[in-house]
Amino acid sequence: MLIATFPAGSFATNCYVVAPEAGEECVIIDPGQDAEAMVYDVLREHRLKPVAVVLTHGHIDHVWSVAPVCGARDVPAYIHPDDRDMLADPAKGFPPQVAGQLLGGLTFSEPDDVRELADGDTLTLAGLDLVVDHAPGHTPGSVTFRLAAEPVMFSGDLLFAGSIGRTDLPGGDHAAIMDSLARVCLPLPDETAVLPGHGAQTTIGRERATNPFLKEIAPLDGPHRGL
Repeated sequence: MLIATFPAGSFATNCYVVAPEAGEECVIIDPGQDAEAMVYDVLREHRLKPVAVVLTHGHIDHVWSVAPVCGARDVPAYIHPDDRDMLADPAKGFPPQVAGQLLGGLTFSEPDDVRELADGDTLTLAGLDLVVDHAPGHTPGSVTFRLAAEPVMFSGDLLFAGSIGRTDLPGGDHAAIMDSLARVCLPLPDETAVLPGHGAQTTIGRERATNPFLKEIAPLDGPHRGL
């Protein structure tokens, strides 16, 4: 398994390039601000061919470069329908004053080929099976992606090392994110690697034992069943 990552732009959003191995097809996860050149460096270094861009949610720091990356390689983008409108209008993810400061004068558009995600989907892409779990709270359309064959979860801004995603932006919901953590994260095995949208990699076991937010909740029936 090849998982290459780098922090993109001033938001230091983790962009991931995932492939079975070097020289194969790959999937790009969350190409953020100024990610395009760094994505291409990873593709060249490992001789990879992208077949899709998948997005954990619609905030601009995670989708900034999705249109140019998809357009240059003629690949589709996948996003949950509840966040799709932020691809073309990222200001919807921020209070008006903040949106003006961050995005004033900039325009964004959807890629030509956008495909919508649903809870429980399994995306078979680049020789990988990515399981989609809808995990609202940070945004209404937040999702996580799990590798069906490996104990790895790309958590977006749901779960971080020692923390969780913020819920004070438009569409945020603290009760919803706590439910998502209980349903999507806590049922997973301790050894599951958590590759978050920002910051360092962690594991479910480490977060179960040390994350103060997870200590507040108990597991709900979740996505571990049947895998």
